[in-house]
Amino acid sequence: MPKQKLSPKASAAKKTRDLVAAKTPLRRKRKAENQKKRREYSAFKLKGKDVHHGKDGRLVLASIKNNRGNYGKGTKNEG
Repeated sequence: MPKQKLSPKASAAKKTRDLVAAKTPLRRKRKAENQKKRREYSAFKLKGKDVHHGKDGRLVLASIKNNRGNYGKGTKNEG
């Protein structure tokens, strides 16, 4: 994936936005759950897969590309 071409000001703003979003209690809790489940799933072939919280709260395996790219919607307005 190519790096975003942002101005220094926009890059700093994005860094701040991303950090604030990543440190919310809900995101921290979900990240811990995902890491724990990923370790449990290690018996399966997981190359290229992330553990993802679905809309109904279930944990599912999703491709890294889709999961980290917010399924094509980008991450600027994620919430």
